[in-house]
This record gives sequence, structure tokens and C-alpha cells, in this order.
Amino acid sequence: MEHTPAAAWIAQAAGAAQQQGSGNLLRVVLIVMVLGCVLTAWFLLRGYKRKDD
Repeated sequence: MEHTPAAAWIAQAAGAAQQQGSGNLLRVVLIVMVLGCVLTAWFLLRGYKRKDD
């Protein structure tokens, strides 16, 4: 395994970041999943609230 300098490693990482195509889709899927979990938890926990007045 050969040693790569830090500048070359950063340049390779920047080039790889520009080639990625599914990053936006993954972000949208994760955001929708988190929002879905929050709404599901709210809906389920709402049923446990009782008014004992």
C-alpha cells in the first residue's frame, strides 16, 4: 500500500464528491423517514393521553 499525500487525498475526495449522484435522493429518503417516525410516534402517543378531570 503506497502512501498518498494529504493534498492528493483531499483532491481525490473532492472529485469523488462531485461524482456522487444519489446523495440528494438519500437525503430526501432520510428526511421523509424521520418525519414519518415523528408523526407516527405523535399519533400513537396521543392515544395514551387521558383527561381525568
